[in-house]
Amino acid sequence: MRTIILAATVTCTTLVSVATAPALPVDLALVLAVDVSGSMDEREQHIQRDGYVGAFRSPQVVAAITGGLIGSIAVTYVEWSSQDQQTVVVPWTLIDGFGASASFADALAAAPLRSGTATSISEALVFSSAQFEKNVHPATRQAIDVSGDGPNSDGGSVTAARDTVLARGITINGLPIFLPGKSDAPDIDQYYANCVIGGPNAFLYTVNDLSQLPEAIRQKLLQEIAFATPPPGRIVRAAGGSYVCDEMIIE
Repeated sequence: MRTIILAATVTCTTLVSVATAPALPVDLALVLAVDVSGSMDEREQHIQRDGYVGAFRSPQVVAAITGGLIGSIAVTYVEWSSQDQQTVVVPWTLIDGFGASASFADALAAAPLRSGTATSISEALVFSSAQFEKNVHPATRQAIDVSGDGPNSDGGSVTAARDTVLARGITINGLPIFLPGKSDAPDIDQYYANCVIGGPNAFLYTVNDLSQLPEAIRQKLLQEIAFATPPPGRIVRAAGGSYVCDEMIIE
């Protein structure tokens, strides 16, 4: 009984300390906006979630966080699908070392998996952008990291949502997921490059096999935290050419 009481006390103390954390400045405020639409089955969701959990337990990611000018970031984890399905899974958390990063990973690992229906990247961007108003930590940079395995099929215009977010000085990076034989959009990387991402040093990592997902998540976080020039092949423009973003037909 004493052990149970002590464990409960520690848990409560942790929750209170996160909720009442002082408004300390950070190098980066980051919204992780993760696709849980109906096209993502339970196995794919597990691999995706485990990828983020593992990344925040990674010494390399923690080193990148503490190696910044201020040495800390604020991060929140959001899951999204259709235009009326967005959920904050882990609220804004200040990460300034391995302990805080591991606690964030533990909270994410303990959260139940959710599954939605349609794919509304536009509303995911709108919802994610609104989360910055709830962040108490002044940030040198703000970014949304959006993942997904399909184009915008629900809600408003994806380019209008993107442009509104970019106008607020928020960078959008992407993790488009293409699984051969399953994904509806074989050119999802080009769709994200032309229709979704944008801002200073915007980039995307494309995954075409589930085994690549955990490493892509870790590398993407390292890139975002360091704010370095993306490696060759990762530098992309927010829009361009004749690519049609808001009228994409899925066969």
